[in-house]
Amino acid sequence: MNVIVNILRFSSLAASAAVFGILLLLAFIFSVSMEDDAYLGFYRYDYLLFFALSIQFAMLYLKLESWAEAKVIALFHVMAMVMEIVLTNPLVGSWYYPQPSIFKIITVPLFAGFMYSAVGSFFSRGIRLFQVKFDALPSFAAMLSLAVLSYLNFMTKFVIYDFRYVLFIWSFLLFYKTRVYFNLGSYQVKSPMLLVLLILAVIIWIAENVSTFYQIWLYPTQIEAWHMVGLAKIGSWYLLLLLSLVLVLKILGERDCEGHWHIKH
Repeated sequence: MNVIVNILRFSSLAASAAVFGILLLLAFIFSVSMEDDAYLGFYRYDYLLFFALSIQFAMLYLKLESWAEAKVIALFHVMAMVMEIVLTNPLVGSWYYPQPSIFKIITVPLFAGFMYSAVGSFFSRGIRLFQVKFDALPSFAAMLSLAVLSYLNFMTKFVIYDFRYVLFIWSFLLFYKTRVYFNLGSYQVKSPMLLVLLILAVIIWIAENVSTFYQIWLYPTQIEAWHMVGLAKIGSWYLLLLLSLVLVLKILGERDCEGHWHIKH
């Protein structure tokens, strides 16, 4: 019985932490019938922007999210938009947004940044709800170096060598000793940080398949007919998760000289 109770408790807390992403994904699904048509002068992507902003304001108003957490999300949003603009440029064409929009920057509808913000929101809320702590966490200088180079590699790999495998190895060497502790009722659960990131990357990859199926964005090979996103994208999400997590840890918590991290009170 305790096992069932803990599973239900974990599921409810995880769903609460991911509420931004879950609501956004549901909006992707239920808005598909809008297609390329305009309603009251706005398009599907515009209404997704209005919906995402409404979620954000509601979470702040209801105190489901703090202003400190909102700062993390806003920073990640801006960084994601810069990356999106570069990678959706016709000269690069990593993916594209097939439907029209009023509110956009060059090739990227403004709602797109909120897809990444949902990841930052999940980390911020999850760390607080599960009372997360870290042990053997590397220095912020080391983590930030890896995160920034991973971010830059997404954009520079088209003009110089793709260093993702070097970054994977570096992340393993940096975090293989790091452990995550989170509370589940009266129990404290311990897990390798790398395992948690890998599981989350797979979950986001699944959400990415849902999003492309409902034509939120498309990869070049999906234009003629939809197919599942390649497994290699799990690695991309893993590196993006690292960037988001490092920002969250730096802004929301404190690390001592022995590598113990806890959220600021």
